[in-house]
Amino acid sequence: MLMYYISMMFLFSAALKRMLNFNAPPLKNTTESVWKVLIYDRFGQDIISPLLSVKELRDMGITLHLLLHTDRDPIPDVPAIYFVMPTEENTDRICQDLRNQLYESYYLNFISAISRSKLEDIASAALAANAVNQVTKVFDQYLNFITLEDDMFILCNQNKEHISYHGAVPIIRCPRGNAAEMVAVKLDKKLRENLRDARNSLFTGDTMGTGQFSFQRPLFVLADRNLDLATPLHHTWTYQALIHDVLDFHLNRVSVEESQGSEASPAGARPKKKNKKSYDLTGADKFWQKHKGSPFPEVAEAVQEELDTYRAQEDEVKRLKSIMGLEGEDDGAISMLSDNTAKLTSAVSSLPELLEKKRLIDLHTNVATAVLDHIKSRKLDVYFEYEEKLMSKSTLDKSLLDIISDPDAGTVEDKMRLFLIYYITSQQPPSEADLEQYKKALVDAGCDLSSLNYIKQWKAFTKMAATPANYGSSGVKPMGLFSRVMNTGSQFVMEGVKNLVLKQHNLPVTRILDNLMEMKSNPVSVLVCFSLSLRPFIFSLISTNIKHAIVFVVGGGNYIEYQNLVDYTKARQGKRVLYGCSELFNAAQFMKQLSQLGQK
Repeated sequence: MLMYYISMMFLFSAALKRMLNFNAPPLKNTTESVWKVLIYDRFGQDIISPLLSVKELRDMGITLHLLLHTDRDPIPDVPAIYFVMPTEENTDRICQDLRNQLYESYYLNFISAISRSKLEDIASAALAANAVNQVTKVFDQYLNFITLEDDMFILCNQNKEHISYHGAVPIIRCPRGNAAEMVAVKLDKKLRENLRDARNSLFTGDTMGTGQFSFQRPLFVLADRNLDLATPLHHTWTYQALIHDVLDFHLNRVSVEESQGSEASPAGARPKKKNKKSYDLTGADKFWQKHKGSPFPEVAEAVQEELDTYRAQEDEVKRLKSIMGLEGEDDGAISMLSDNTAKLTSAVSSLPELLEKKRLIDLHTNVATAVLDHIKSRKLDVYFEYEEKLMSKSTLDKSLLDIISDPDAGTVEDKMRLFLIYYITSQQPPSEADLEQYKKALVDAGCDLSSLNYIKQWKAFTKMAATPANYGSSGVKPMGLFSRVMNTGSQFVMEGVKNLVLKQHNLPVTRILDNLMEMKSNPVSVLVCFSLSLRPFIFSLISTNIKHAIVFVVGGGNYIEYQNLVDYTKARQGKRVLYGCSELFNAAQFMKQLSQLGQK
């Protein structure tokens, strides 16, 4: 985390590759790898999955990668690398593996620090099994978080039923006293313990050698989810955030239901099961890297443009072949042609690149089409525009009650999200009579009001403790008709969808960061930041030239907030911001947590 501005995914990939090379630096320019087995638990699997592909694991000599708590056959002539949490259940299973003599040697890597008592249990099991010499290395890796982007990480992915957002502690108008301060105190204690303990490797090792990295003091901002509850509920309009909101998007992999076409099932036949196809959305995908933060209409037009370009290149190859009478000829015959065929030879040599381009076009066509289906069926453009107006205190062109009561406008969840945003962002809550009218309309639409029960309690606390969150001069402006995707040959039927462009604005977390980085006169007081006397890389508010910052949201984060910070840094040359959160949830998952809190 301390070297985040180099490239977080690169550094973590390097750390994992070192671990998979028996905790030694990987040798360069070598094709020989020692064959080995990787054993991980669910936490280890989630950490590795977004960073290393199956092919990369094979290239590093990993012949098998297996979950710890599965039935595994002995492979006595192969070393095993373990990457697990130091839980009692896991250490017991490792002890069982030692007793069963499953592998030639054991390289034990714990995701977080293992306690002395558990380490002694493993030592006792190794001694009893006469396998002491086989336990070759034991490491605390301190990799207990998941890297999803170069500038984004999360702490929690397992135990999705667990409530990560807790609102029992009220927000108060001072720099101390909320959940973020408690996290800061614990973090302070943990860092001090690691600096004092020579055995711990959190701030030591070959990668932290003197002079290798030039550190400036970054600003560490710990924010409480309570400072902004509207953004996690907001219907969004950017590509990555939309995918996370409406599709099954998990650890940079999205699953999409494949369309079955218009062919109907025979009468009386069981309906066909929809197949799901999964796609990895990674940094290797240039289209994804360029457009994941773009408004959806721009993405649809960009996909169509890429498709048109591909078709033109494909048609050019066919045309050249046709002119030269080479239809059906193989590539070998083409390469033997004279110099006047260089153009055709060049076109054919680019075919592998064209095929990869076509694969990515198909990927984003399928994903964008699935997103578009949700936009059209649920009128998400209407919700997005209306919520932006609510949050920016703009003039509304339609009654909130009309949208809630409209059976064709969105799902039950969409209506509840909209009303909660209205309630959260209102300077004054609606009168009891108006609230009863809204509640009746919501119940008639099929909504569960448990989440509203909690928000009412939260609103009462914030009214006493803090001013409402400021969403700035946000808003949207409608543009003209879609140019490229309105023609009859387009892959996307955008008719009826608004071409909305989001005006640049700072969400509450970004506004707090901006106040601190720019040392403005009135920083938001809902923030907790400490100036600690540790090494010059932890918390700092005294620097007048802050270029690097880490923003961590206690209680859960979202892609809308992340993208807002990305847009903020793009507009400020030389600034780098890393975004982290205790859990990454979409609106549906957050609504579930609010409902559970409202039922208590």
